[in-house]
Amino acid sequence: MRKGFSEFDLSGKVILVTGACGLIGREICDAFSSAGANVVVSDIKPEKDIKRFSGELSKKYKRKSIGIYLDVTKRDSIESGIRIVLKEFGKIDVLVNNAAIDAKFDIANVKKVNPTRFENYPLDLLRKSIEVNMIGLILVTQRVIKEMLKWRSGNIINVSSTYAIVAPDQRLYREKRKRGQVYKPVDYIVTKSFIPGFTRYLATLYAREGIRVNTIVPHGVENNHPRDFKERFSERSPLGRMCKVSELRGPFIFLASDASSYMTGAVLVVDGGWSIW
Repeated sequence: MRKGFSEFDLSGKVILVTGACGLIGREICDAFSSAGANVVVSDIKPEKDIKRFSGELSKKYKRKSIGIYLDVTKRDSIESGIRIVLKEFGKIDVLVNNAAIDAKFDIANVKKVNPTRFENYPLDLLRKSIEVNMIGLILVTQRVIKEMLKWRSGNIINVSSTYAIVAPDQRLYREKRKRGQVYKPVDYIVTKSFIPGFTRYLATLYAREGIRVNTIVPHGVENNHPRDFKERFSERSPLGRMCKVSELRGPFIFLASDASSYMTGAVLVVDGGWSIW
């Protein structure tokens, strides 16, 4: 290894992150920038917010980051966004498919007919999750792979969930004050379970053309959860706590970097041991 070089160095790499302004998205964009990458911040949030965040990254790390509005469910939006990236950087080295819907219900307003239970789950919410979490992921990946094939080089990181590996323990979502029971809904389980299989499909199809595809599986990322929930989670977690979002920085940098150059089709689990028992 040459002096001053690290396999984890992302200098010169252009990384496109979808859903970049969310909890995980913001953290990994910051991580990639800190490791030397030029990060493309893409999201469906107001464009001024997207550009503000990309500007913060550029200023903080003294390397170019750009922000683009990108709706993963719309081909025109994807095409427009990719054109901007290619005009600015000429390439996309890494695509991180992070955009997703995770349906939430207000437990205080769960009615007698509980809409979070499978038999009552609203069809419109199911369709919306499929459109974003599955079809949107496919559309963005199709477009970016066309460019990666020109260079015979590329790296795709899909973001899944532990619920692609194990079933949710619905007791975790129990409300101690007995205002009602919320269930982890079926749409999230179905759409996240699709991702490991899709990853393996792409990995074998494009391996000989220089494109690697892997999945990362985060779980239990703390985000202002109620104390009762954190207590129940900690009881079930081998590490006895939830994940700090900063603990995802290393795994994402690893998959985006040359340190993972012999990995494709893999599922990298970052769940504090949740799925091992």
